[in-house]
Amino acid sequence: MKRRLIFGLVTVLLAVNLLIGARVYTQSAQAAQKDSAYPNLNLFSQVMEKVRRDYVDGQNLSYQELVYDALKGMIDKLDPHSEFLDPERYQELQNDTEGHFGGLGIVIAMKDNFLTVIAPMEDTPGSRAGILSGDRIVKIEGRSTENLNLQDAVKVLRGDPGTDVAVTILRPSTGQVKDYKLTRAIINVDMVKDINGKKEFPLDDNKIGYVRLVQFGDKTGDELEAALKKLKAQQMQALVLDLRWNPGGLLDQAVEVCEKFLPRNQLVVSTEGRNSSQNSVRRASGHGDELLNRDGSPMPIVVLVNPWSASASEIVAGCLQDLHRAIILGERTFGKGSVQSIIPLDDGSALRLTTAKYYTPSHKVIHEVGITPNVIVPVTDDEDRDLQLKRTPGGMETLDETSRNRVMNERDLQLDRATDLLKGILLFTERSPGRSGGSEGKMAAMQKSAK
Repeated sequence: MKRRLIFGLVTVLLAVNLLIGARVYTQSAQAAQKDSAYPNLNLFSQVMEKVRRDYVDGQNLSYQELVYDALKGMIDKLDPHSEFLDPERYQELQNDTEGHFGGLGIVIAMKDNFLTVIAPMEDTPGSRAGILSGDRIVKIEGRSTENLNLQDAVKVLRGDPGTDVAVTILRPSTGQVKDYKLTRAIINVDMVKDINGKKEFPLDDNKIGYVRLVQFGDKTGDELEAALKKLKAQQMQALVLDLRWNPGGLLDQAVEVCEKFLPRNQLVVSTEGRNSSQNSVRRASGHGDELLNRDGSPMPIVVLVNPWSASASEIVAGCLQDLHRAIILGERTFGKGSVQSIIPLDDGSALRLTTAKYYTPSHKVIHEVGITPNVIVPVTDDEDRDLQLKRTPGGMETLDETSRNRVMNERDLQLDRATDLLKGILLFTERSPGRSGGSEGKMAAMQKSAK
């Protein structure tokens, strides 16, 4: 009886083991099938041929159109920042970084699954119409953007100068929905401006300079250099560097901006990706810190940021914060800290593919986290909207008289606070020369106390 029971148990265990083994084998085979290139490419080819042969309007489709559309769909699924660029879109991207192109002058991205304006470029059709950072584009030419991906939206918004495009904007801060008819234009972007939106760069009564970086294009470093020369010629003693509403741009230019305030060979930013080839370290390669006092101490700097400071702006803010070279003031930044590599393809198209993430000198990740200021100065949605209108050429003309008077009297609380901080640092160093490492020591102490 016991022997039969033992044989029975052994038989059951063997049967269970065989079943489990068969299931594991089946699952392994299925997993291998999913991750094998050739069977899946064969499936892709079969579907493409059936579309060409059996789809009712298949005669109007080229193989290239089918492949391009499939590639766009595949890359769209990865993340909001990767995209397949057809030759036309790739050329537009190259024009963007050169600082001139045709369009509306609005930088857009996907935020919370909405097509969102990151920043309107100044003195462009978008900014003159009164479109602001944070506005959501809900319709283009009367069609909903709900299922429209970023690159297709850009393609529709771009066009020949002088042609019109209709967009419908939802402003989350007010719930207002408004239709705009905008005329496309050649967009020439000044990367660096003064407090009056010009390139004169005056000092205030306290010898504090102000520079606003609009975005990081291929001229940003050169334009900043020219601005700093004008300010230093006037005996500037402190600087406000405004990165609010700056959507970012070129990594090289972010590094070039940082190295104007850092000693040579100082670590600026590092990247880390899945492949070791994407790992890199970028260091300052300039002539050293260009803003030094007569005693050799660093001139105090406050960097202004807000939720629409993104990408290259966050690299600059994170670097100068980590190295105690500047006090970061404002609100937490956007959190776009991933590297998009542009990979040209044989037919003139290209991939913009997320291949790594940025890290500050202390190895803090930027992506989906952002940069938290040392000194947090929040503003309301209404204050944010009014400040954008006030600083945007043509923005005031979109308002009625009552609203115009309100905006004219709106104070820039973050800029006021930055100026007060710098005045305090200058007063401290004047009364206590040599203490705490001069202005650098004072800024480091203020950073730590603000955390």
